[in-house]
Amino acid sequence: MLSRVIVRTKQIYLEQGLLAFWKVIPGVIALTWLMWANLSQESLSAMAQSTLSSLLGIVGAIFANLSGAGGGVVFIPVFSQLGFSEAQSLSTSFSIQCFGMTAGAITWSLHYRQHHYADQQWSPLFNIVVMTALFSVLGIWSVYGGLVDAPASLAHSFSLFSIVLGLSLLAQIYLIKAKPEPRTRLSTFDYGALLLIGYFGGLITAWLSVGVGEILVLYLIFRGFNIALSIAAAVVVTAITVWSAAPEHLWLNSATVWDVAMYAGPGAIIGGILAKTLAGMISTKALKTVLGLWILMMGVVG
Repeated sequence: MLSRVIVRTKQIYLEQGLLAFWKVIPGVIALTWLMWANLSQESLSAMAQSTLSSLLGIVGAIFANLSGAGGGVVFIPVFSQLGFSEAQSLSTSFSIQCFGMTAGAITWSLHYRQHHYADQQWSPLFNIVVMTALFSVLGIWSVYGGLVDAPASLAHSFSLFSIVLGLSLLAQIYLIKAKPEPRTRLSTFDYGALLLIGYFGGLITAWLSVGVGEILVLYLIFRGFNIALSIAAAVVVTAITVWSAAPEHLWLNSATVWDVAMYAGPGAIIGGILAKTLAGMISTKALKTVLGLWILMMGVVG
């Protein structure tokens, strides 16, 4: 018994050290790079553009990792306003999310290991991530392999998806009050639903650079699972999904606008690390309200 306590104590100190290291070192490296890269620009206009790209990455990653929604909900409307083509918007969004969602996924995973490893409310996390991510990757490569075509243009599809997502986020405010006791187990129905969410969410993500994380977090909260667990699962699944798309957008058919991605990507690392800290400072109701209204507005305007 004593030996188990000693081993667990060592694990806790190790995880605390890893979490502290992760919160400081990668963020400092990314911040140092951004400061050097922005200040070394040859003109004020170039510095302003690179600084705005950096801020875009930070803000997009914060929104994404606070809510479980992918960073594409921020990036795609901005890129459309900048005049990017559909291919450029998608590739650049995926490239930035590879930074931000990975940073968020590592942060949430370390938080789980340190604070919720023995928490029954978080016990479904592993099964949720594995089931959903597996079929999400299958879905996304069904599109890239030419098996499924996009049903409409990026702008039209994104607008419709944003309206549905915004309304759903606002509806969660009332749903959270209705289910105060979180569920702790997945049912057979849940496994079937996660399979469908993963595959069809992967299809939508391939078309819009957003989808599987947004649908997953909505489903889990509607089913009454722990809110933080729902967000963490969505962030990790999204990170796995965007990395599975990396060969398509960074190598096979890359249309990434690197003048934006090289600044927004490191910014997204900072945002992904900051998001978990901010999650403890912002009420869930306020977060859902602001994010839901913003996404709804973007969908209507689009």
